[in-house]
Amino acid sequence: MPRITDPKAFGKVAVLMGGASAEREISLQSGQAVLAALKRRGVNAVEVEVGKYPLPPLLDQDFDRVFNCLHGRGGEDGVLQGALEAIDLPYTGSGILGSALSMDKVSCKLCWRGAGLPTPEWVILASEADLEQCADQLGFPVIVKPALEGSSLGMSKAEDIESLKQAWLKAKEFGCQVFAERWIEGEEYTVGMLQEAMLPLIKLETPRTFYDYEAKYQAGTTRYLSPCGLPSFREEALQTLAKKACDVLSVRGWGRVDLFLDGGGQPWLIEVNTVPGMTDHSLVPMAAKAAGMEMDELAWRILETSFDEA
Repeated sequence: MPRITDPKAFGKVAVLMGGASAEREISLQSGQAVLAALKRRGVNAVEVEVGKYPLPPLLDQDFDRVFNCLHGRGGEDGVLQGALEAIDLPYTGSGILGSALSMDKVSCKLCWRGAGLPTPEWVILASEADLEQCADQLGFPVIVKPALEGSSLGMSKAEDIESLKQAWLKAKEFGCQVFAERWIEGEEYTVGMLQEAMLPLIKLETPRTFYDYEAKYQAGTTRYLSPCGLPSFREEALQTLAKKACDVLSVRGWGRVDLFLDGGGQPWLIEVNTVPGMTDHSLVPMAAKAAGMEMDELAWRILETSFDEA
């Protein structure tokens, strides 16, 4: 991937933000943070706030590339990536395949299982009839998730059959496949990836039931530990696992892998984000800072991923 030294080499950059997904507000925050960072570095960056249809605003101006800050469906799932490729407009981050596989948590887990990588057992909850099977197969507790949402939206922990039903009903509201995943009791970590190199791990601690939407964006009680407290050899092993998790899914450019370590020290891969948040609460900027990289440099390095690899 070429290193760029002159901001003019990027040309006119559309910082794409907003969208129509449930993560719209976070996308707007990410986009504004990226826009400000690029402008401070002298990049000709332009705010492009969109709704459901992102292409018309891009076609109205003569852009040279796109910094994609659209989180969730329509921006992170391969749809936007395919549209941008159709009009030959370079963009940051993963391509169609990596975006689609990562956004669909069930497809992601199937790929990892096929590659022999550790991910918690799960059961698809297609109807109420599946709840008893889930209880028999996974036991309790479990965590119930909509397969196509990010930012922990629609997720709930279930401790018994009644709370499982309520969690399923809540997740169903997001209009996509729902699954239950075996609850992992242990420590939660996240691993950022930038230009195929893994960033320092961050350990997440929250007094809430799990690292949910409020813990991510609203609560002042969440702790982010970097250094993460693991021995260096252990951290390097988890970085290697996270890199494999990205490679299996064709994730490239930048992203973030979430994982757990259970009480026995076994790692469990949870999900990959191909357009992670770039807000003041976001994890990739924190990890970059731990590696000695401030926000302006991070945004620049991500923008470099819009160039084809040399």
